[in-house]
Amino acid sequence: MRKLAGKTRRTGRRTAPQSPKPTVHRRLDDGYAAGYQDGLQTGMAAYGTVYEGTSIVIPTYNQADYLRKCIDSIIDYTDLPYEIIVVDNGSTDGTAGYLASLKGRVRYRLLETNLGFAAAVNRGLMMAKGQTIALLNNDALVTEHWLENMLRCLHSDERIGMVGPVTNYIGGEQLVKTNYSSIPEMYAFARKHNAPDPVKWRETNRLTGFCLLFRRELWERTGYWDEGFSNGNFEDDDYSVRVRMQGCSLMIAGDAFVHHYGSVTIKSFGKDYETINSRNKQYYIDKWRDPHGLVHRARAVGGSALYGQTDFYPRFTAVKGLGDTVFWLDGGERRPIDGDSGGLPVVQLTQVDIGRFPIGPAISAAEAEAAWRTDRVAAGMRGGVLTASPEGALYYVESGLRRFVASAEAAEAWKLSAKPMVQAAHEQLSGLPEGLPVIAPGRCGQRL
Repeated sequence: MRKLAGKTRRTGRRTAPQSPKPTVHRRLDDGYAAGYQDGLQTGMAAYGTVYEGTSIVIPTYNQADYLRKCIDSIIDYTDLPYEIIVVDNGSTDGTAGYLASLKGRVRYRLLETNLGFAAAVNRGLMMAKGQTIALLNNDALVTEHWLENMLRCLHSDERIGMVGPVTNYIGGEQLVKTNYSSIPEMYAFARKHNAPDPVKWRETNRLTGFCLLFRRELWERTGYWDEGFSNGNFEDDDYSVRVRMQGCSLMIAGDAFVHHYGSVTIKSFGKDYETINSRNKQYYIDKWRDPHGLVHRARAVGGSALYGQTDFYPRFTAVKGLGDTVFWLDGGERRPIDGDSGGLPVVQLTQVDIGRFPIGPAISAAEAEAAWRTDRVAAGMRGGVLTASPEGALYYVESGLRRFVASAEAAEAWKLSAKPMVQAAHEQLSGLPEGLPVIAPGRCGQRL
């Protein structure tokens, strides 16, 4: 009889199982290490790359059942390439367990506390890999051809910035009349409604954030959502204004219907809802004052040109990103400030905004501080000085241009109020050509 390790011999005694030879262990370890390194290098090489698909970003908070329905609808009714990214705002209702049960079908980030809708959106944008990005509420159900029709509208003109669908529950122009009373009837309604039809596309001044589609390029130009709007409401109005100021249009894809249960998360705040809504509304008013007037000003100055958000930032100011380096914005460049910049007020910007300025030659801290503090109005209004019209409107005079300051909030955000106020005669100010308005930078935590 053959001798088998661990089997009983004829003598009745058992032999001890033989362990693999040391060389086998080494080969396994070497193979594992080599595979790990290959995977790591592949991942590093792919980091920062994008793919020809859509990143669907879903912020969520304590609505696991609605989230499950939303994700199921994406899986059932989205035929084009996509990825799902869920950012959870510290839910305590089993959302984390549900996401884990999907076993890699979605990418997700679990935040420890509720940081608000805009903060969740921003973390989703940081994670997104697609050439196009869709923001979707967790209380929405997508339908047949929803993404195809919205993409067709978006790509019909390079000047289209964002596209939204029509729906059954919304405030504004995206609302359409429906005749269903159940979810099966809804899908039957949507199947007929979503027949491709460009005649149903129309321009609007405002898109709601429950479902938005835009190119990655637009996000890179416009930047993150403003986290100054806490826990929802008005952050989509804010983003709509910023996109329109760049010369882009907002479109409603009337041939794309998406069901919306409606303000499920907001309603869960109960009595706190009115406080949150009032605070966000006031922040929006303080930031923009006259948003439609600002869009008109920007388009009157820019004509048919397309801009990025940083074109609406003032020059001759000190800024920094996530690192320790402080930069001096001078013309179209960011110049590293060499030396102690403690004498300068420094404005925090996002890395997306900072990256839009190419790096220029270094400038000494003394030179930058002198440029900030010196009253250069006598030199033909050159440089960067803050002034006011006889009517009280603020202007930032920069390199021979007068730039209307959107609001006191914008002046404070850029710390322009720390500059000497220069009084200018009406004739002197009105004689300068008008530049793009100055707007406040959005607030963003910039962390995953």
